[in-house]
Amino acid sequence: MKKILFLAGSNSSKSINHKLVRFASSQIMGHEVELIKLTDYDLPMYGEDMEREKGYSVNLKMLYNKIKEADALVISVNEHNGTVSAYFKNTIDWLSRLDRQFLKEKKILLMSTSNGKRGAASALEYTKNVLPRFGATIVESFSFPSYSENFSEESNSISNEVLLLGFTDVIQNFVHQIEQ
Repeated sequence: MKKILFLAGSNSSKSINHKLVRFASSQIMGHEVELIKLTDYDLPMYGEDMEREKGYSVNLKMLYNKIKEADALVISVNEHNGTVSAYFKNTIDWLSRLDRQFLKEKKILLMSTSNGKRGAASALEYTKNVLPRFGATIVESFSFPSYSENFSEESNSISNEVLLLGFTDVIQNFVHQIEQ
């Protein structure tokens, strides 16, 4: 049994990426799943002066330990102006300063969603290219378009049958990859 950590790269209290990653966590059977909110690990805006003067916060070390304890991660990233949010980038900056290889040997399912037709695909591509620098292995990815049209918050499920089939396939492939 593998330990899988689920999180969204958003700090919005109504994050659709968190809702998508929560749904994904409900689809994994036979493994230990943990869903966290990055907002529970408050980090200041990264800066060299801040790092030099204050060092690494307890929140950063707690988040780092959560990641280290996991065998795999499922991350859903949001998009601001065609790239990842400053919030998520800041989290990555802090974690990589604490340990440049903070994702070493971690298999990752990377997702994104938005209410647009591209489903935050630009943020997804950016993140797919960046996380391997920190040791991650991206084993699957999924961009979920037009969230409000294709996801039912009432039933907490994907309402578009084609997208549901694709999502299920990605989840199954991810589970298969982490079991190897």
